[in-house]
Amino acid sequence: MTRTAGIDSFDPLVVRLRAAGCVFAEEEAELLMDAASSPEGLESMAVRRIAGEPLEQVVGWAEFAGLRILLDPGVFVPRRRTEFLVSVALGLPLGPAPVVVDLCCGSGAVGAALLSALPGCDLYAADIEPAAVACARRNLPPSPVYEGDLFAPLPAGLGGRISVLAANVPYVATSDIPFLPAEARDHEPLSALDGGDDGLAVARRVAQGAREWLAPGGHVLIEATEAQVPLAERAFTDAGLSARVAVDEEWEARVVVGTARPIRGQ
Repeated sequence: MTRTAGIDSFDPLVVRLRAAGCVFAEEEAELLMDAASSPEGLESMAVRRIAGEPLEQVVGWAEFAGLRILLDPGVFVPRRRTEFLVSVALGLPLGPAPVVVDLCCGSGAVGAALLSALPGCDLYAADIEPAAVACARRNLPPSPVYEGDLFAPLPAGLGGRISVLAANVPYVATSDIPFLPAEARDHEPLSALDGGDDGLAVARRVAQGAREWLAPGGHVLIEATEAQVPLAERAFTDAGLSARVAVDEEWEARVVVGTARPIRGQ
């Protein structure tokens, strides 16, 4: 939809968005106008946004690591702080053609960012949510995206070969789910948010399963809160992996890295 450059704070759409609680109403109005193909389409999108649907789902894309990630309704919206997980993964010692898996991939944002930075990598992705799998397949061609619970749908031939396992696991404690912003609580799948009693139930399953899938010296990465870090490290060490923590204070992001011990002599 064609629009004139700039938009002021008294534009009717801006006023409606601000009244609905949109803090960056001018910026959101511009994005909606850019995404709409007609006045009717703009109104439909405005109604969805005002009703509380995440802006990224309304306009159909999210910005992540400099990429435009296609996004569908009901799919987890990639968080900008997760770009730190990508940067940590890219700082690991990797060969020229690493095998990379984006587990709990959602829209495939992490996988897309890694593939963009590592064009020689062999990328696979998986998620339990059908809508997420369909979305990731649009963002990750020609890489295969599998539907299923964690490692279950991955090809058996990947066992012992994975260089980087980026697992964007849910890590919100079940008791904290009601206190999440309504955008997440009402419009994103619970499986992408709920990490069980202490938020680390899925992370522990990933840690326990990772050892048989990682190559010697391969790495698994998850996000965790500051309070969860000691428990997450213990989950990795209990699974026979070494563990370290990377911290980005600006984003208040913490990534726990588990590493499979290399074969002696390598």
